[in-house]
Amino acid sequence: MFDQRLQVLAQRLVHYSCAVQPGENVLIEATGSVPELVRCLIAEVYAAGGNPFVQLNDPRVVRNWLRGANREQLKIQGEIELGRMKQMQCFIGVRAGENVSEMSDVPAETMKAYTELVVKPVHLEQRVKHTKWVILRYPNPSMAQLAQMSTEQFEDFYFKVCTLDYAKMSTAMTPLKELMDRTDRVHIISPGTDLTFSIKGIPSIKCDGKMNIPDGEVFTSPVIDSVNGVITYNASTLYHGATFDQVSLTFENGKIVNATSSNTQRLNEILDTDAGARFIGEFAVGFHPDILHPMKDILFDEKIAGSIHFTPGQAYEEADNGNRSSIHWDLVLIQRPEYGGGELYFDDVLIRKDGIFVIPELLGLNPDQLQ
Repeated sequence: MFDQRLQVLAQRLVHYSCAVQPGENVLIEATGSVPELVRCLIAEVYAAGGNPFVQLNDPRVVRNWLRGANREQLKIQGEIELGRMKQMQCFIGVRAGENVSEMSDVPAETMKAYTELVVKPVHLEQRVKHTKWVILRYPNPSMAQLAQMSTEQFEDFYFKVCTLDYAKMSTAMTPLKELMDRTDRVHIISPGTDLTFSIKGIPSIKCDGKMNIPDGEVFTSPVIDSVNGVITYNASTLYHGATFDQVSLTFENGKIVNATSSNTQRLNEILDTDAGARFIGEFAVGFHPDILHPMKDILFDEKIAGSIHFTPGQAYEEADNGNRSSIHWDLVLIQRPEYGGGELYFDDVLIRKDGIFVIPELLGLNPDQLQ
């Protein structure tokens, strides 16, 4: 008999997030040890009439493999994984690695090649664009430690945020999507941040539990050459196994012309991956009512109440500004008072102050309305 919380989560993922239909192929990819959830997912896919396929990854094994991998080897791996992904209609990715820094000593050039030859063609180009997909983390002591909670406390938090009433949230998101669709100029002000750009003519997309769990954002992308000013992110971030704090990016006509952080050299190595890595592929507004503090896990951190994220690299096809890159790095700025506050303007109208929406049509997205 499965844990009831796991059954509820599996049901949401299969029937709501991916809406699996009879005959559809579903790839369940699990990183780390999550056998009970995988078993629940297999049962739910079969119950929906789908065909489950399973890939189990051990991060320590992947690290050892990557440390010796060459470009030709990575190219073949990418071709193998791409061939499989092309046969899938749905993808459920569960990530439960015990050490978030497991890849930190993989050479930067190898990680760059892996992103270019495996991640980009398999996930950014095929999975994201051509399947119904959902990605989620799974609670473990490592995540609890990052969140500065006990394991039991974190598990309670995890299941609360992952089984939120996303249908209710989706309804409350609609006015924000409609407002963003008709907005031209965006202005973001926070400590160390004074940034302007245009989102005119680029669609905005509701994220309401159908691609990420947890969820809670509306995203678009800036007109590619319209970004000017500086943004300083105040949420620590992990990328390619390395930690970055106080990332600050300066833009001129869309391009990152200066980048500093607690790890400036590695930051610039990532931004030099390709030409598109120094341009922005996503702008999003986050508002999950129960996610309040960063935990170096972007699937949670990008949904933080009162946050925005502004993403160097690849644009999503649904909100496409034309930017192409093997990088897609969601960096988060929290604007609630305990993080220094801040203001968000659309076409010179104050939309949100210190993390709280202030115009009538958006009040339903404030935490007291969504919880």
